[in-house]
Amino acid sequence: MFDEFSDITGDAIYTVSQLNQEIKMLLETTIPTIWLEGEISNLKFHSSGHVYFSLKDKDSQIPAVMWRSRKANLVFTPQDGMKVLALGRVAVFHKRGYYQFDVMKLRPAGVGELQMAFEQLKKKLSSEGLFDQTHKKMIPRFPRRIGIVTSPTGAAIRDLYQVLNRRFPGVEIVLYPVKVQGEGAAEEIAQGIDLFNEYGKVDVLIVGRGGGSLEDLWAFNEEAVARAIFRSRIPVISAVGHEIDFTISDFVADLRAPTPSAAAELAVPDREELLNRIHHLRQRMQQTSLRRLQFERDRLSRLVGSYSFRRAPDLLREHKLRLDDLLNSMERGMVHRISMLKNRMLSLEQRLQTLSPMHVLKRGYAICQKSNGGKIVRKSEEISPGEAVKLLFHRGGAAAVIEAIQEKNSLEKISQESK
Repeated sequence: MFDEFSDITGDAIYTVSQLNQEIKMLLETTIPTIWLEGEISNLKFHSSGHVYFSLKDKDSQIPAVMWRSRKANLVFTPQDGMKVLALGRVAVFHKRGYYQFDVMKLRPAGVGELQMAFEQLKKKLSSEGLFDQTHKKMIPRFPRRIGIVTSPTGAAIRDLYQVLNRRFPGVEIVLYPVKVQGEGAAEEIAQGIDLFNEYGKVDVLIVGRGGGSLEDLWAFNEEAVARAIFRSRIPVISAVGHEIDFTISDFVADLRAPTPSAAAELAVPDREELLNRIHHLRQRMQQTSLRRLQFERDRLSRLVGSYSFRRAPDLLREHKLRLDDLLNSMERGMVHRISMLKNRMLSLEQRLQTLSPMHVLKRGYAICQKSNGGKIVRKSEEISPGEAVKLLFHRGGAAAVIEAIQEKNSLEKISQESK
């Protein structure tokens, strides 16, 4: 029995961990990142945020996982039985010895599933208010510089250039070239919108592409593009596909155009139409001015020929005579007023003279002042015998010395005698 295993050496013996590690290295390095098509089954949203499910077809299935950090990029809600395309790689969990498909991106595979994803995202963004009219910005009427986010090789850019240059020559066009379908298209479109906002030197943005299938237009149905349009400070015109095509971008944008050519027509006015309108307005202004001028001429002619205008010299003479009468009346009034004021002044002057002390002195009275201070003596009690005083007369004065003080009755007698 031992002879049967005599050729076994230590190098030929693997541990379970070594074998699983070899399998892991073999599978993960041999099979590249691929798109895998299958139907979802056994779907489970774990409390950790990870999504576990199986991808199957009619003959086989493979376990799959989408980690929480990647789940945030989902544009739809996966459901059991939904056919999807999953971008990922084979990963081996060597501790348990099984493999699974590590999903990086997940998107519906069929038209029905795409339409379901479209409706799910539309409902989500609408509930957040991204479609509300209150957020819509006005498109400038006369933009000087227009930013375009589209493919540099598609029919859309040719239509945009042609229509913009035909309608409004001289408008500056700035193109940010992007992929408009396929892997990474949505990220490039969103980045283009953000970069235009950082640049800030365009007046309006046109974001779109030409027509195609629902799958071809899907980049404009992704959440990244919708949110980039919503946060744009520059007004955005969405121009995706044909007139019958509607995308999430159309609902979020400030203005939806049915085609790229229509977007160009909405972005700029028609130069020829503006020139014609200016010409028409100028003609109307000239005609209005001529009619107004003729109206004023007719009015002037009527005024010149009217009775009031012919009587104007007579009215002027009447007013001149009236003015002369008023001036004469004013002069007479002023003379009378001056005479009255003069008489009043003379009357006041006479009263002042009557009340003047000099008038009293003129009648023979005198004013007695003390020599030491000039104080006027009004009573005999204010002076004493031997005191020096000054006497003021109507004309001149004299110095005196009081010899005696007379009684009051004696003074009254002297006053009566002087009368």
